[in-house]
Amino acid sequence: MARTDDDEFATFARASAPGLRRTAYLMCGDWDRAADITQEALIRVYVAWPRLDRGPGRYAYARRATMNVAIDQVRKRSSSEQPTLELVDATVEDATAQVVDRALLLTALAELPARQRACVVLRYYEDLSVETVAGTLGCRPGTVKSQTARGLEALRAAYARHGGELRTPAPDVPAQAQEVLP
Repeated sequence: MARTDDDEFATFARASAPGLRRTAYLMCGDWDRAADITQEALIRVYVAWPRLDRGPGRYAYARRATMNVAIDQVRKRSSSEQPTLELVDATVEDATAQVVDRALLLTALAELPARQRACVVLRYYEDLSVETVAGTLGCRPGTVKSQTARGLEALRAAYARHGGELRTPAPDVPAQAQEVLP
């Protein structure tokens, strides 16, 4: 790659890394693993950088790489590691209901299969359209719809099973004020 391409990639990586890391965190529930996933995804983007079109397609490619790395790690981990419902070294310093809700939601989200979790995260956290999610995950829009519906149903059940209480959002409160996720 030319020097200008390296500088352009470095600028892109600095700007997009926080958003990619948040997305990776929602996929894996661990900030350190999310950083590793983001790093691996940015390596994949760097390799493909000369072939990528300039513009918003680069971020879409990076987001897809992030989702693929997260799903790949779940596949690799499933053969050797055993997940547990107990969070080790997880402390809740803030006793507000929002933090408790966030922890419950992340625990429930971690129970979803990787594909369903990817659909729910991309549709509702990243606020992407069905078509964009389908393109990101390399599947059909119908698959995204069914995986999202199943994922939401499983998420609701897991959330309730862990003691969470679903509330209906107040119509006069802005969406940003109702957000539970970081």
